[in-house]
Amino acid sequence: MPSYLLLKHFHLTCAALSIGLFVARGARMAAGRPAPSSVWLRALPHLIDTLLFGSALALLVMLDLNPLEQPWLLAKLGAVIAYILLAATVLKRGRQPGLRRTAYALCLVLLAYIVAVAFGKQPWPF
Repeated sequence: MPSYLLLKHFHLTCAALSIGLFVARGARMAAGRPAPSSVWLRALPHLIDTLLFGSALALLVMLDLNPLEQPWLLAKLGAVIAYILLAATVLKRGRQPGLRRTAYALCLVLLAYIVAVAFGKQPWPF
């Protein structure tokens, strides 16, 4: 199934880019440096995350996976939602530096969990 492999590798590439950009932006924030003002640097994470989400949906359809029937997938989706909410605190919503740094650390833990669940296909991979 060549189209599956292509889509899977595209999804993994988008995930790696998304994680890398978040780590870099979060580290910049933790260091107290302002966000880049370049339009393309502000838009790139949104484009990558959109492609990541779209490829995830395409994989779900292609593999006929239902998160309600796959405990590992439901756990991963819940962690992704928590990550998105915390990442908003890190990058935009958090007013106090301590709150932003704590949210950033929790995001990193969630990212490790999401990756472990994705590769292990177990809701408790550790």
